[in-house]
Amino acid sequence: MFVELFKLVYLDFLNNDYFYENSRVVPGKLGADIKAQMFIKLKKPDLWPIEEKCNNYSEDDLFDVIEFLYDCVSEPIHRYDEWGHHGDSYDTFDRETGKQEFRDSMNKLLCDYREGYELSEKGEILELPEQGLEDLVLEKLPPYDPKNVEQRVESATLKFRRSRSSLDGKYDAIRDLFAVLEFLREQIKEVKLSDAESALFNIANNYSIRHHKDGQKQDYDKAIWYNWMFYYSLATIHACLKLIKKDESQSP
Repeated sequence: MFVELFKLVYLDFLNNDYFYENSRVVPGKLGADIKAQMFIKLKKPDLWPIEEKCNNYSEDDLFDVIEFLYDCVSEPIHRYDEWGHHGDSYDTFDRETGKQEFRDSMNKLLCDYREGYELSEKGEILELPEQGLEDLVLEKLPPYDPKNVEQRVESATLKFRRSRSSLDGKYDAIRDLFAVLEFLREQIKEVKLSDAESALFNIANNYSIRHHKDGQKQDYDKAIWYNWMFYYSLATIHACLKLIKKDESQSP
């Protein structure tokens, strides 16, 4: 059903010339051989033509093609008669509007697919945050140390939400968050969070997150508990930074 709905949206944009800039008969930005360009970018054969091949796509193929189309879409603006009543062409396009319209249309489908996904402004299909935790994922961290904290948390969050993020990918994202907490460890001690800190790092140390050694617990449902570990550690980073900033503001 999702593939059929995707095809309807794709054909609507195609028939309204939203891919004209990149795929017109007179070669556009992708050149004359779109099939070859898709293979070069996605490293996958047999994806083109989309309306014929999409019924045989895997989920990963379909998500790749949606991201590819997002990179190619643009709204046609100025139309002119190129060959004297033998055909119309465009010479002006609005990429931002085209991308936004395509993204809005795809997100209406993606939000209801499986656990829910979204096509981001950067053109990546990401898992939607768990219901009720959207604000936590979208909230900006208090400014502290961009290189060692904010950028690492943003990267870990993106890694965790990527649609094709395997359990190994989620594991790496959680480790990245615990690395941030390790970086903040001394500052956490200064605001007297030793009990919370001990409990938190006990999770990381004993459940094969920070280290890999004998005696660690691994017999648990990672698909469920990795989500809990991710949101728990992300929320803890937010709380700790706010407490650290509060402590700094109250210091002489």
